[in-house]
Amino acid sequence: MLINRHYQIEKHLDPNKVVVIYGPRRVGKTTLVNEYLKKTKLRYRSDSGENLEVQRILSSQDFDLIKDYVGNNQLVVIDEAQYIPNVGLGLKIIVDHIPGIKVIATGSSSFDLSGQVGEPLVGRKWTLNLYPLAQLELLGAYTISDLKHKLPEFLIFGGYPSVATARTKKAKRELLEELSQAYLLKDLLSLENVKSPQLLVDLLKLLALQIGNEVSFNELSNKLFIDIKTVERYLDLLEKTFVIFSLRGFARNLRRTIRSKNKYFFYDNGIRNAVISQFNNLDSRNDVGQLWENFLAVERLKKQEYKSIHANNYFWRTWEGQEVDWAEERNGVLHGFEFKWGSGKKIKPPKDWAKAYHKTTFEVINRENYLDFLS
Repeated sequence: MLINRHYQIEKHLDPNKVVVIYGPRRVGKTTLVNEYLKKTKLRYRSDSGENLEVQRILSSQDFDLIKDYVGNNQLVVIDEAQYIPNVGLGLKIIVDHIPGIKVIATGSSSFDLSGQVGEPLVGRKWTLNLYPLAQLELLGAYTISDLKHKLPEFLIFGGYPSVATARTKKAKRELLEELSQAYLLKDLLSLENVKSPQLLVDLLKLLALQIGNEVSFNELSNKLFIDIKTVERYLDLLEKTFVIFSLRGFARNLRRTIRSKNKYFFYDNGIRNAVISQFNNLDSRNDVGQLWENFLAVERLKKQEYKSIHANNYFWRTWEGQEVDWAEERNGVLHGFEFKWGSGKKIKPPKDWAKAYHKTTFEVINRENYLDFLS
């Protein structure tokens, strides 16, 4: 079953520019590009950055060698471009010296690829972030009723294309276990400054159990028996390799708000559950609220990315315990959202929220209206 992704590559391809597609492994980057190549009329060359000969040519900075590689093609596609040393300089030579050329480069780890292409390709690239399947993408393949019926599956198994389309729970679980290992072993442990595989596993487990709560670096440091700087460095690596993302506390003119700590969410619920080996049904779990909050947070992030909604995202909480799960600052207006798994009674905005910030909205997101929030 092929689910159409939100991005249409042809809309971003410009002469003498590079379309850089970032995203985790097996999220569908190669499929997205191949579907485009099936219908393009451009003459193209497509290679993998894992090819040693391609690495040699594009890292050479030899103008003639690189021009000969491109030949008379109108489009060059490099999959897994992060394996090519100094790939940004090689791509810069292509777009600067071959009139009208178009380039697509994909990379599974933003840590590797963005560090190499950022400066060389300033003003020469479009960046697209591709995530596991979004609810707004799935609405093109399912009815609203069917998608809501499948909600428990997404909370437990997430939205990786191969996982979402697998027919049995056993197959979904096995795919996620393999994916979570690939994250750690291939993307993270291959980096020179990651010394301890077990430390990363332990750190991820701690984060998986603290979704929805502020994370204390001191507490992580004490539990893992490492210094705070190492904790911060590993968290940074986990964010750059699309495993987790952070949410900062919001504070404006209110001293009683918590702003020194972050919340951390996983880019995929299935990966989060694989980290703690927990795939039980919702009715036998005590973390449904955490699953719901993680699901809504990452799906909202996907919507913002895919629909070009420019917002600063935060959580809001006072020392007295008043809280708003998700706060978006857009065009000078603060929008607050409370995530509730149950429909329950009507919830009013916290008193300090309404009192401290005049330009605000507040909405409760539950199982009845969540698709409006995500699509």
